[in-house]
Amino acid sequence: MTTQKTGNDEEFITLGQFLKLAGVIQTGGMAKWFLSEHDVYVNGEKDNRRGRKLYEGDEVEIPGDGIYEVGFGSEEESD
Repeated sequence: MTTQKTGNDEEFITLGQFLKLAGVIQTGGMAKWFLSEHDVYVNGEKDNRRGRKLYEGDEVEIPGDGIYEVGFGSEEESD
């Protein structure tokens, strides 16, 4: 599992923003398309809302890409 740090001190980040920061998509505008074409699971539940609020410790799974844990800070860690 990879902990993807968001680089800010916000309380939450949206799923669309997270996908961009994790390098899954290149631009924020691709989020709607990506979520309509691919399965994405947040804390084990399928979710396709780009505005879904993610909080520290939430788990985002993208089959074929990986499992990410949401973290706030400036560095990426890998287990």
